[in-house]
Formats: sequence, structure tokens, C-alpha cells
Amino acid sequence: MPEMEVLRLDGSSLTVAALSQAAKKGLTVELAPAGLEAMAQSHALVGQVIRDRVPVYGVTTGLGARATEVLSADALAEFSVQTLRGRAHAVGPEEDPEIIRAGLIVRLNTMLKGHSAARPEVAQHIAACLNAGLTPVAGQTGSIGAADLVLNATAGLSLIGEGRMRDAKGRIGSSADLMAAHGIEPLKLAPRDGLALANHSGATGGMAALAVSAAACAFEAAQTAAALSMEGFRANCGPLQPHVLMVKPYPGQLQAAEGLRRRLAGSKLLEPGQARRLQDPLSFRNIAQIHGTAGMALVRAVECVELEINSSSDNPAAFAASSEITSCGAYFTAEITSAAETLSRALVPLAMAQLARISKLLNPDFSGLQNFLAMPDSASNGFAPVMKPAEALVAELTHAAQPVPVWPSVNANGVEDCLTGSPAAVKALARIAGHLQRLTAIELLVACQAVELRTQAGGLGGFLAQACADIREISPALKEDRPLGEDIERLAAAVTDSQFAAPSRQADGIR
Repeated sequence: MPEMEVLRLDGSSLTVAALSQAAKKGLTVELAPAGLEAMAQSHALVGQVIRDRVPVYGVTTGLGARATEVLSADALAEFSVQTLRGRAHAVGPEEDPEIIRAGLIVRLNTMLKGHSAARPEVAQHIAACLNAGLTPVAGQTGSIGAADLVLNATAGLSLIGEGRMRDAKGRIGSSADLMAAHGIEPLKLAPRDGLALANHSGATGGMAALAVSAAACAFEAAQTAAALSMEGFRANCGPLQPHVLMVKPYPGQLQAAEGLRRRLAGSKLLEPGQARRLQDPLSFRNIAQIHGTAGMALVRAVECVELEINSSSDNPAAFAASSEITSCGAYFTAEITSAAETLSRALVPLAMAQLARISKLLNPDFSGLQNFLAMPDSASNGFAPVMKPAEALVAELTHAAQPVPVWPSVNANGVEDCLTGSPAAVKALARIAGHLQRLTAIELLVACQAVELRTQAGGLGGFLAQACADIREISPALKEDRPLGEDIERLAAAVTDSQFAAPSRQADGIR
């Protein structure tokens, strides 16, 4: 996507791609005036229910098991602050600042829907901190996917000056001191503001957007690596032809095959009689079927996450038009768990096929090339040892794809008796995307060497010729044994930066 200097939030149009870019690059955030006005209108309801002593969860009553207790006027004065202090219990290693920023951007966007009943000043304060390069510091663990209460409260405590923050130079310090250094006053909370900072699923939504974005980059590059492997193997392109695929026209398969044909455009491999075999191994013959399944799972995940990050996850939800504040279940992220696990599972066969293609290219009985793609008259063992990290990546990827166990929760004396496990599912997807990026880097290296060794291969099309040039910019041809770990990591970073994406990602069904 094109470079952006400003991310404009309006509560409705945030995309996975834009959120990922903003969280990683620290773009300036702007808030739509209409969204701030919607916040002001819903917050006016808070004063009304307090004056009328109407029981409203988290506004005039306690939380969790104490939801039936109506708070006194004196208690309400400190309730917002106590809401954060009493729930800021995130533990474990420090969360990646990109993930914290993504979660806060999601919260800003969803606040602009006008259902949080928080003051506009809360959103403006979060935006001011983000725009100053300040990111709350919090541990990674604390959410079970039924509102990210503990994670959000830990970050929220920083916003009122009682936690820690990291500045744009990576320095960590007291949030009060760092905000003061940037001319920002700690946020003063009013009734409802504390719960609005804590009781939502923004952390999961932001984390999911980053994981899905990483998976999309890995999928695009995997398509390119597969096409390059087809060139190196001199594979049969017949299974990619539209009329052949129409015997079972799954949309994902049609889109994946179209993406592969675009990558192969201009290649002699598409001409009749260029294939070496009548029928290739399944890892070549069924790329469209394998990648099509993963592509459809990716499309569903993008749609699911984009609905999440453009919707309110507040409980209770305020409705200014009807003057009501009502308890609801919008914070429950079961759809995120389902989409993340479906995508994780769909990426396993894709990775297995990558491993199979790499092994076939290294085996002269299948490839017709030098053993392990070693250069002729070389003492090198070629890429043989690289199969070990490749298989290790697949083993870890497959392990991470196991479903998250779900059990009846025992929280809040049994009041909160269900959970979704979304954070665990999303973290697993993020790990899978990282492993897939490295595995794809290995396939790119191996396939590029195979293409170069096959002197009778003829000319590549323009896209794959450029892909080979990009690979060689990062990693020269393997002529003698040398360490390849850093080359693989640099290639994986290029995958993350979409360097090996198709000319038009839209045609592969990815936004």
C-alpha cells in the first residue's frame, strides 16, 4: 500500500494493512470530529444515570461479581481510577511496542463509534501520547479473550501517569515523567472513563491485525516462491489452466492459480511442451488447491479482523439516540479465535508443500540437477544442511497450529464462566506467520539457485526475473559453503516488507 504520514480514524474505515503500517511506523493519528462528537453525546448519558441513580454496570455499580452493588456518590469519584489500579495485572515478558500501539489505535477507532460513553478527552489524550511517540509498557499475558481487561488496564494506568512508557528512542521511564517531557498532562478520569479504557477487546483486535497482516505477507511471498520453484523444477503448468480448474471451481483455487499465472507471465514454461514430466509430485501439481485453501482462510481472517477493529467492544454500550446504556456481549471475541485458528491450520499444508518442493529441488532424481544444487566441480554440500532448519520451522509451525483449549472459566465467582482464548490463538498465528516467512525465504533461495543451474530453462518472465535479482541482492549464489542463517533472516525481512508480493495483491484475494 502507498506510504501514509497520517492515519485518519473515523470508527468505520480502518483496514488491517493501514493499522499494521501505523503501528509499525508510528504514524500521526487524527480523530474524526464526528466521532468525538458522538463520544460527547454518549458521555452525557453517564451524568444522567448518576443523577437518577439508575443501576448501570460499571458506571453506577461495581464490576464482575460485584455488579449488583450500587456505588455511592463518594465511591463514584474514585471508581474510574480504582478500576485501572485494581486490574493492571499483566505479567510475563514486555509486550512488543508495535502490539501495544496497534491495540491503542483500535481502541481510538472503536471509541469514535460513540458507544463507550467515555469523554472525548480520553481519545484525544491517547492520540496525543501516540503522536508523541509514547507507548505504554505492559506484560504480554493477562487476557482470556473475554475483554482484554488486565492488559488494557495496565496500559491505561500509564495514561493516567501511574505506569511506565517507552519513548520514540526506546527509553523506558515513568509515564508521568515522559508525558511531562512532551508537554502532556496525565489523563484525569471521570465516571465511566476508567472502564472504557479497560473493558474492551482492542488489545486482541490490534494483535490479530498484526498477525493477519504478517500472514498475508507470507502468503504472497509463498505464491512467488512456488512459482519460482515451478521454474526451477520445470513443472507442468497444465493444472493451473482456468479450464482445468473449472472442473472443481473453488474460488480460492481459481484466485491462487491466477496469482501464480501472473507471476509466471512471460515465461517459456507456460508454452506447450516445456514441462519435464507428464505429472509432477503433488507439492507442484496441487499448489492451486493448497494455496487456494489458505488464501480463502486469509480472506476470511481479514474480513473478521476488520469488522472487529471497526466495531464497538464496550460493555455496557451507550446509545445516545435512545438515551440508554445497556449491558451486552460485544467484548467476546469468539469469531477472532475461529478465524485465527482456521488460518493457522490452513497454513500447515502450505508449509508442508514448501518443504516437499525444497526437498525435490535438492534431489537429483526428481530435479535432474546437481545433488543438493551444489555448483559443478565444487566441494560444497550445497543446500543439504538447510533442510534441517526448514524441517525445524515446519515442526514448530505445525505445533503452533494446534487449537487453543477452551473450558468453563471460573472467574468472578462463576459470573464470568466462558472464555474464547483469542490472545493465545492470535499469538500462535503470529508465530506461524514468522516461521512461514523464514521457510519461504529458504524456498526462494533454493528455487533461485535451481533456476540458475538449469541452463536450458530459457527465459523467465519479468516478475520472476526481478524476484531472482532481488534475491541475489540479498544472498549471492551458493558456490562454496558459507553460513546462510543471516541471508535467510534478511530474505524473511524482505518477505515481511512485501518485497515479493504480486504485481496486484487484489487479484489473489488479499487486501
